[in-house]
Amino acid sequence: MKVISYNLRKNRASGELIALAERYDPDLLCLQECDTLDLPAEVGLLHLADSTTRNRLGLAVYYRRDRFTARKTQTFALKKSLHDRVLTPAHERLIGTLLYDMAAQRELVVASFHAAPLTALNSLRRNQIRSAHAELNVLGPNLPTLMVGDYNYPIFKKHLSNEVKESGYDLTLSDSRTYTRYKFFRGHFDLATSVGLTIDNIETLPRGTSDHMPILVTSSYGDATAEDAVLRPKQTAAPVEGEFSI
Repeated sequence: MKVISYNLRKNRASGELIALAERYDPDLLCLQECDTLDLPAEVGLLHLADSTTRNRLGLAVYYRRDRFTARKTQTFALKKSLHDRVLTPAHERLIGTLLYDMAAQRELVVASFHAAPLTALNSLRRNQIRSAHAELNVLGPNLPTLMVGDYNYPIFKKHLSNEVKESGYDLTLSDSRTYTRYKFFRGHFDLATSVGLTIDNIETLPRGTSDHMPILVTSSYGDATAEDAVLRPKQTAAPVEGEFSI
């Protein structure tokens, strides 16, 4: 299963979507910072499941209808940062879709996530990630789940990885940095957290118009169910290489 996640930088990179879909042939496409009023119903072979409606910087999920059936899509408002309260860029920072995979004959949940900006504390972003995982488990209880997007978490990922691991999820970085616009904030901003899935590879794709590079997540269904993962004993996560830690 191949999923592309892309922060469009206030919709500036929207013109690249068809070329991305044609070149990489993804099964799903998750967007951040898109203009949801201007989204096409189809991007190549991908169909729009749904998008947020209250956001200046919107989220969306696309899927292949020859492989998946979209059973339910839901948007979620997460804990707000001061930036959100003052400038109101995003009321909904998570959109999740419950899908039926006709090829594998099983259900799963795929979500697009956009954390609070760097003006907020890492502790708030960890709260948003933890809450997002909880909401997705309500949408698809104990199902394989993949949440991709802009986590706005460039450093101190060991702390994040440990907390994600304690909740039963895995945090996976791409093969190279996804954001290099600012000297002091370069790093892996665009991430994947998952449960009940094996992440085979995450590739950072070439830069386009956006200040973020898109990522291509390739995954397969794990032997253990999501319920097994959530109920397993807590483990200490291995350090995430190439990142500062505290």
